[in-house]
Amino acid sequence: MAGKFEVFQDKSGGYRFNLKAANGEVIASSESYTTKAAAHQGIASVRANAADAVIVERDS
Repeated sequence: MAGKFEVFQDKSGGYRFNLKAANGEVIASSESYTTKAAAHQGIASVRANAADAVIVERDS
């Protein structure tokens, strides 16, 4: 089974998404969006930008 995005309404009435791995573990969480459509646009942005994203290591 592949990972999945879950969209949900938070306690303040905004919309968020979690990216879950195949085992159900949350591996990324979004900011709060004012509309469900905006949360879906956030998911589209992650999909479009993550595939070619570079890994940058920071010093502590």
